[in-house]
Amino acid sequence: MILLTSSKLPTVGMTIFSQMSQLAMQHNAINLSQGFPDFMPDAQLLNSVDHFIQKGFNQYAPLGGILSLKEEVAIKIENSHQAIYHPDAEITITAGGTQAIFTTLATFISKGDEVIIFEPAYDCYEPSVELFGGIVKRFQMKAPNYEIDWSEVKNLVSEKTKMIILNNPNNPSGKILTENDVQSLIQIVKDSNILILSDEVYENIVFDGKKHLSLCQYLELKERTMIVASFGKLFHITGWKVGYCAAPKEMMAEFRKVHQFNVFCVNTPIQMALAEYMKDEEHYLHLNSFFQEKRDFLRQGLASTSFELLSCEGTYFQAVTYQNISGKDDFEFAKDLTINHKVASVPFSAFYKDHLNENVIRLCFAKKQETLERAIENLAKL
Repeated sequence: MILLTSSKLPTVGMTIFSQMSQLAMQHNAINLSQGFPDFMPDAQLLNSVDHFIQKGFNQYAPLGGILSLKEEVAIKIENSHQAIYHPDAEITITAGGTQAIFTTLATFISKGDEVIIFEPAYDCYEPSVELFGGIVKRFQMKAPNYEIDWSEVKNLVSEKTKMIILNNPNNPSGKILTENDVQSLIQIVKDSNILILSDEVYENIVFDGKKHLSLCQYLELKERTMIVASFGKLFHITGWKVGYCAAPKEMMAEFRKVHQFNVFCVNTPIQMALAEYMKDEEHYLHLNSFFQEKRDFLRQGLASTSFELLSCEGTYFQAVTYQNISGKDDFEFAKDLTINHKVASVPFSAFYKDHLNENVIRLCFAKKQETLERAIENLAKL
């Protein structure tokens, strides 16, 4: 047996999402922890995949993705954000959003490069930066508003700053960037070579009539930004692991050099089915209202409980504080909630390097009505 004497990620273990989902299974709890729908995708899309399998589209796809799908993505971006990307040279289909993020960091981050992230942060950012020798510098957004002080962000910038990673709408807080946020970012990167990785996988899930501001809408940012998005979030197919990224052709050419040795390409029949399905924009234009109904149902159900609801501007996650219920730290509270009250959540401290505890947990409302009803019934007993 070979003895491993070192680890490239010595402090990394099982993700909090896997931990809480495993705990939910062990204790037969309602799983509002991991971010996936428990309802079926559209039968039309499912049937389309089967159609293309039976038609023989079962071999390798082109490196960058099937052209017809990239063309539909380009149309969606132009219609949504008034930004133009060349389908063949500037859009790549990826094996999910996380692969697009990892490959972007593999492409552009070298030893000693500094990368600014915003906490609470999706858990793949920091380990991926560190794998390639990068140094993470963090700005902490805090409850209850999770706002960004851009003067503090500016102080994090140095001559070694290679990239800024943004997640908009933010998972787990549900916060979205405002016009003032974007203009502040523009001023920070102006006259610099700083790259931006914009994780926009929840771009179509924004509530209360608010608008998602994609960084590709701004010419000053588009020229330096890798946009990452997800079909999993768009069409309730997280297990299919298909996403895409868009970037200027010079950046995309470098991205594909790594992509080809990482996954090479994404499965063919699903790409064909997605291309066909996206021709009808009605399949995704109303996603915000679909999830707002679920968000509002959960919020209304929890309004009379001892939980305190935080703002949720986007994503399919609702943040709540439990400070009126328990003095336990958020991880212990989340464990107790799963084991004894049969509702699994995710503690916010897992999204901070220093495990900042503000007595906040995350609940996923991308669930069937009956799932949310049962969860609310259990949570109301606390």
